[in-house]
Amino acid sequence: MNDMTAAEGGLFAGPNVVSHTAEDGTIYLSSGYSLPVASGRVTDWLVDGAEAYPDRVFLAERMGDGWRSLTYAQALARAETLGAWLLEQTKGKAGPVLALSENAVDLGLLTLASFHVGIPIATISTAYSLISSDHAKLKAMVTLLDPAVVFVSSTAAYAKALAAIAPHHSGVLLASNTDVDLDATLFENASRDDEDAVARANAAIGPDTLARLLFTSGSTGTPKAVINTHGMLTSNQEAHREIWVYQRDKPPVIVDWLPWSHTFGANFAFNMVLRNGGSLYIDDGKPAPGIIARTIANIKDVRPNMALNVPRGFEILTEAMDEDAELREAFYAMDVCLCAAAALPASTWTKLRRQSAETTGRELPVATAWGSTETAPLATHCHFPVDSVANIGLPVPGVTLKLVPNGTKLEVRVKGPNITPGYFKNPEKTREAFDEEGFYMMGDALRLADPDDPSKGLFFDGRVVEDFKLTTGTWVSVGSLRVTAIDHLSPCVQDIVVAGHNRDEVGFLLIPNEPACRRIAGLAEGAPLADVLATDAVRAQVREGLKALKAAQSGSSMHAKRARFLVAPPNPDTGEITDKAYLNQRQILENREGEVEHLFGEDEGNIYPAA
Repeated sequence: MNDMTAAEGGLFAGPNVVSHTAEDGTIYLSSGYSLPVASGRVTDWLVDGAEAYPDRVFLAERMGDGWRSLTYAQALARAETLGAWLLEQTKGKAGPVLALSENAVDLGLLTLASFHVGIPIATISTAYSLISSDHAKLKAMVTLLDPAVVFVSSTAAYAKALAAIAPHHSGVLLASNTDVDLDATLFENASRDDEDAVARANAAIGPDTLARLLFTSGSTGTPKAVINTHGMLTSNQEAHREIWVYQRDKPPVIVDWLPWSHTFGANFAFNMVLRNGGSLYIDDGKPAPGIIARTIANIKDVRPNMALNVPRGFEILTEAMDEDAELREAFYAMDVCLCAAAALPASTWTKLRRQSAETTGRELPVATAWGSTETAPLATHCHFPVDSVANIGLPVPGVTLKLVPNGTKLEVRVKGPNITPGYFKNPEKTREAFDEEGFYMMGDALRLADPDDPSKGLFFDGRVVEDFKLTTGTWVSVGSLRVTAIDHLSPCVQDIVVAGHNRDEVGFLLIPNEPACRRIAGLAEGAPLADVLATDAVRAQVREGLKALKAAQSGSSMHAKRARFLVAPPNPDTGEITDKAYLNQRQILENREGEVEHLFGEDEGNIYPAA
């Protein structure tokens, strides 16, 4: 049993839901908690913080062995002078501020300054600038935005991206580091004193004022620019604060890598810290082999009281904590951790609970949530005792869920003050996104944990557009099968593409967990990955996993009769994967048609369940 209870230290509110079922079987769910009145301006929180706790650290980033930190008072002062400069640069221009940057104090300041004077900011994932080979998506985004100001953290690092987008905008270039000779304003010089202009611009901001433009991950097609208003962002944080009651008295301190080009990092982590007077230490590590060492060092140094991460991040940290007692002590001293963006495998959840109990004598609360860029991001939150980490909780205050029967599933749609009004300069996609009652159509399916008791929470039941039928007419629920299969095929497998549309049986294309496979294979360091995956030791582990999955779930739609590894990793340029590591199942199956044919043939690379 997850130990998140309102009674334990007063951390969370208990479950509270209002339910109604229409004659056609549609279920409406809303929170039983009222949504507090929200400020219509994000930086009202900054103004309040600068007055109430001026010397408290708001943002910090690594600088050598120490930290470059910024207090609430310093952040407000710089937001005002930078905001005045932005007003001057954007006169007569309708375009937003565009940021091509990893998380950094300067990017945080630029975000606050833009918010403070009512100029929208669009932060684009670094993958489109630094990993993409053709910059095609980046050029399309810039053409759509027509930015008035373009910010980069380094002109050298982003030189190729800047050259690629140069013909597509006429914005002023702003840079933290002008290490390449370009016509750019140095960030530290972007300052202007005009208190009256800043005050007028700030006073004109309301709940409907555009604050951010965040691009969808591209997991379902060409990225769209999602409108995020001040009202969306402020209402969502008030909803969160209403159920995470302990934050009213204990400001969050986090070490966080989540990119500010995505809603989990930009709208949840950044705004949560700002709303609750907390401190955000920018993590220069990442949940990947080698780089995770930086995260570990930062956690030990800062001793945060909360952890936010994606499933892979928690998985790697639990592996590290098997050998690192100091990390275990620092990590499990936290009050809570929150996993979002994808489902946390049950094996990782179990390990978190076991390690925390062994280290501190209590189980660290592991919260889950569900939402999207269009929901700013919280739509549901699990903040009460549950028996499964797959439970995504209940609608947060102010949100109503509409569960519409769709075949064998319940398709979910969402309404509330946190919902986007639409997509930037894309009225057609905006119209398509909403139903006749004004509910945003997520494309996901949910199911009730207990059909007779909605207060027990909800389970994610896959993407409606990903599910398919076998030739037997049996539906395959890709989302739930993928999560269960990853648990059984761990540690060799990091992710799975589920195949079998119009086939007699299900097959898996496996994304390998390379470090784990190399350990199991025992080959010399630097051996080709294909050789590693072909070893008897690795293949035997996968065979046993497939056998165990079949034993646990014998139905034809709930296990695979064959699998094979994909040696070539998913390609972000072709839309196969986002930088949040979300696999576009359909795109991979289309792009890897040859691999699918091998999978359902008699290829020697195939792996079958052990007898």
